[in-house]
Amino acid sequence: MEGRCAVETLAEFGFSGTSCTPKVKSGFGIYVFLCMGSDEVYVFNTQERKLTAVLQFPGLVTDLVESPDKQLLYVSCRSGVYCVSLSFLLSRAQSSLANTSSCLAELKVSSEFLVVGEEGVLSLLLIDSVLLMLSQTDVSWVLSLYKTPKQTQSSSYEMLSSFTLPLVSAFVHEDELKTRMRRRPVLICVFHGQTASPPFSSTSSAEAASPVSHFHLKPVLFKRLFGIDTALIKSPVILCGLPDGRLCFLPLRLPGSRLRVLHSLEQPVVFIGASVVMKTGPEHAQCLVAVGELGRVLLIKMDKGGSEGECSRAGFTEGCVPGPVVCGCVDKRHLYYSTGSDLLALDLSKGSSGIEGQECGEETSAALQSPTSLNVCRVISLAQPTCSPAGEVQLLGLSIRGQLQRITLPVWRKDARMSKLPQGRCSARDLLSAIGDVYERASVLKTSIKSKNQTLRHLNQVLNISFLLLASTREEHFPIQEKPIRCHAMTKWSRLLQKDSLNLTCVLDNSSPYVLERGWTLTIAAFPLSCSPSAGGESSSTNFSFQFCNLHPGETLEVSLPLAAAGDTYFPVTINCSLTFSVTSLLGEEEVASFTGLQSGCISLPLNTLTVDWLHVLQVKSSTASHKNTTSQPNNITTADTIQAFVRSHRIWCSGRGDGGGGGASALKQEQYSACVRVSSELLRDTLVLKSSDLDPQEPMLAPHNLCISLLDWMLSDSLGGVKMGHRGDEIALSSPVVHAQGPNGDTVKLTAKEVNIGEESMAKESLSAIEVRVESSSVAAVCGLHHAVLHRVQTLLQRAPKRPASTKTVQSLGLRQALQRAECLLQQIQQSRISAAFGVGESTRQMTHSFLSVYRELRENPLLII
Repeated sequence: MEGRCAVETLAEFGFSGTSCTPKVKSGFGIYVFLCMGSDEVYVFNTQERKLTAVLQFPGLVTDLVESPDKQLLYVSCRSGVYCVSLSFLLSRAQSSLANTSSCLAELKVSSEFLVVGEEGVLSLLLIDSVLLMLSQTDVSWVLSLYKTPKQTQSSSYEMLSSFTLPLVSAFVHEDELKTRMRRRPVLICVFHGQTASPPFSSTSSAEAASPVSHFHLKPVLFKRLFGIDTALIKSPVILCGLPDGRLCFLPLRLPGSRLRVLHSLEQPVVFIGASVVMKTGPEHAQCLVAVGELGRVLLIKMDKGGSEGECSRAGFTEGCVPGPVVCGCVDKRHLYYSTGSDLLALDLSKGSSGIEGQECGEETSAALQSPTSLNVCRVISLAQPTCSPAGEVQLLGLSIRGQLQRITLPVWRKDARMSKLPQGRCSARDLLSAIGDVYERASVLKTSIKSKNQTLRHLNQVLNISFLLLASTREEHFPIQEKPIRCHAMTKWSRLLQKDSLNLTCVLDNSSPYVLERGWTLTIAAFPLSCSPSAGGESSSTNFSFQFCNLHPGETLEVSLPLAAAGDTYFPVTINCSLTFSVTSLLGEEEVASFTGLQSGCISLPLNTLTVDWLHVLQVKSSTASHKNTTSQPNNITTADTIQAFVRSHRIWCSGRGDGGGGGASALKQEQYSACVRVSSELLRDTLVLKSSDLDPQEPMLAPHNLCISLLDWMLSDSLGGVKMGHRGDEIALSSPVVHAQGPNGDTVKLTAKEVNIGEESMAKESLSAIEVRVESSSVAAVCGLHHAVLHRVQTLLQRAPKRPASTKTVQSLGLRQALQRAECLLQQIQQSRISAAFGVGESTRQMTHSFLSVYRELRENPLLII
């Protein structure tokens, strides 16, 4: 080969990848038709080098083919086959350009151009007046034959026959499956060598070139391949290459013919063609070429290159070339194919110079192993080659970026592989073209490497964060305050449109050395301990997701979410915080689908768990308002709250009157429920002082006489479990051991702390000073919830308490003995009530409720002492 390839870009259309193979169709004079795999067909004028028109079809275009007189264009879509006249198309394009200021005519092809309404057509082939359509069903391939009318405007296409071939499910790798689904079948027609003039003429005119899908085969090879009956009647033969690798044939004029398998490449068929591989004799095609997607090449030719003899037979030679093969085409003696990264040429004349037997096969196999690189990259579709009088071969190709390129090959020489040409023989245009190809390929590789490096760096950050959080989760003794990435929250009541609602402000604190980049999502799930009556008895969770980007070390992310409405009593609520990373947003759906452990495409990493209890949701009233007369309402009680309190008291008064209760004044007084917790003063002094010194060493030590106030202040202000109250009504410290507040259900609650002595008079020496925290309210739900919250905080104190030997064993034993005696009496009362309810005798339902309520009250008002 003399010199280098010259690449000339004619136009740029832009191409981002589609579900069908692109196709370039030449042979219409100065017009070239391009199918990009979408619903559009581009008409390009090679003489004026501009895009003339764009045809928009109702569906995805799968294939296109021209008529023998070059006047009609058949286009197959999912809905059927359309026929467009070239003269009508050009006239419509000119009129459209005249009416608009645009230099491009966009023509919509309507249903009036539909000639065959067959769905799922993938490939087309036109032989004289017979239109062949290959489509795929769920179980078979269907080849349909239609007779085209003589009149161009007629739409009556008569169906001649139909042939089917069962589908074959071949084993493929996962990375090859998607490519096979996009590959369209290949259809060509092979004629007997004596039916018409040879297609490989010496003219250089593009109009005189034969269609790319029609070949005249050497008679002896035609007879050996398709049978003597087909050769006698000189019937055209259809060759079909399927995506499953089968190479099938069908004689058209032979009675009783059917689709039969000629060979199998065991990989999707990309190209089928024919070539003249000998320098002597008539220029009929003497070699059939079939190329598979993975690089397998099949050459079918006669083993003996002379006249037809008794020992002559058709030989099938297989070989492999560097793949994968994206597209291909042939001229007289060469096969041109593209791998996407390079355009290669294969000399088919080697091994076909009359050598017989095993030597011919060995030379052919050696020729397949040594293709010539043309140094042209990213070609995904090729049109039929043309040849100039000077011997230069020109290829029309489409690049992966949508560039229509004219590739001019240098003249082939006999000693092209034997000697190197002088450097001066290369023109400046050739060198610049080669440099441009290399630069384009290097730019693409550089961009790809940069993108992959960024993805790897991002994945490395994700893995480091995952290991950090999972290691913290496995260590049970890991303190919540020291977690590198954690959440803490704050509750706050707000009022909108005369309705109170509780909001939770959650703060994500990134104390790790890593940046939480794009793809992370903060997920918060709220699980109530009990269900609300409106939920139908089923406890449900509420999930919230907050996407964020680039949370650097030391930064925080603050989000707010609604937690409850006024009147809800299903506290405590567990708040589960977690970080979710979307792998799909980083790698894409196709890459994630290859990982078996990432069906959802996300990675979820748990953080810490928060608990919102009754003490967190209290609305503490001001201390000044709590000392006022009970007839005067607090400042934060509105007119609506007063009306609700009146309706609630009226309902209780009616209930008391129906039961034969006392007068109206006594009925208005609601029944009060209470529960208390007793904690030794010694324990409180140790833990509260230690806690104060741990948090802020500058604060003064807590005095013993302030234990009651300090205990209540700590319970209402401490961020236990990572949650704290937003405000307590007044921002100053408590001045009284009595706190009045409003619960989430609107009922008033009272918290009291006082000092008591535990022990009997006979055991005065063993008495113990303790602080009793009492919860009082007219709501059973409020008492239960606050009692649970107080016990939870006392458990935290016990965890901080220093280990000391107990000095009050006698008092504690006495208390334990009394508690066991009370428990036995209460157990007998409960069993008696359950037996009476089971047999339906004895106490009524209301009396049984009061009985259970009294048992609960007895259990709560006589607690054990916590030391």
